[in-house]
Amino acid sequence: MTAPMQVGYDDILRVWREADEVPQIEHAWLFDHLMPIGGDPDGPAYEGWTLLSALAAQTRRLRLGLLVTSNRFRPPAMLAKIATTVDVVSGGRLDFGIGAGSRPGHPIARREYDGHGLEYHDFAHSVGSLAEACTVIRRLWTEPAPFDFDGAYVKLRGAFGNPKPVQRPHPPILIGGRSAATLRVVAEHADIWNIPGGDLDDAAGRSALLDRFCAEIGRDPAAITRSMHLGVGYENPGATRDAISAATDAGFQHFVLSVPPPFPDGVAHWLAEKVIATR
Repeated sequence: MTAPMQVGYDDILRVWREADEVPQIEHAWLFDHLMPIGGDPDGPAYEGWTLLSALAAQTRRLRLGLLVTSNRFRPPAMLAKIATTVDVVSGGRLDFGIGAGSRPGHPIARREYDGHGLEYHDFAHSVGSLAEACTVIRRLWTEPAPFDFDGAYVKLRGAFGNPKPVQRPHPPILIGGRSAATLRVVAEHADIWNIPGGDLDDAAGRSALLDRFCAEIGRDPAAITRSMHLGVGYENPGATRDAISAATDAGFQHFVLSVPPPFPDGVAHWLAEKVIATR
């Protein structure tokens, strides 16, 4: 993962092109913030989906996505169209990451809503609208005829998606989050669930809760891949290796490794050699 803030486009493109040639790296990610959430608050930050489309056009192998799209930023039908476009541009390599959006306790993230004229509803609203968004997006990706949708949060008339994504029946849906309310949405809609690392006991407990929610609705918990986002320190790659091993033992199978800027030359090869291949 390369957070698209406090760096230039050429730096991100360099890392992604390099990672595209490293077979041990299977997927690459951006985040979805409109202003920096670290470093200089007035520094550069790129819009995630347009940048992802540009990177999709300049890579050939990597699966790619946003960890994760804020459902608060874009109407779901528009988001379905954007994601379809990226899946087409990439030749069917999109992993569709989505989440409820930043929590009220993160004021440095909250400011991007005020700064862009976006409404910021309470968390119950954001989780409820996330569930409806996942339903609408999947229908736009798969249904062959226009439809209406009259939800509590999303209302559409004559909604229709054309073209459809390259991937059938649709791109994998990754939902990020840790709250119980979000995990209920994960149980119903996600192919992959992602949680930030750092507290493995908590992550394992959340995974067990997800198992329970799946059982309640009759879904096999094994149908949802467990994913963890981990930071990488250039001075101590062994700590990341140890974290991956411990999380693997706890049932996590999919790892997103965040490399901090500035990105050294050869960072993708370094990641493969020092973290992935030797763990």
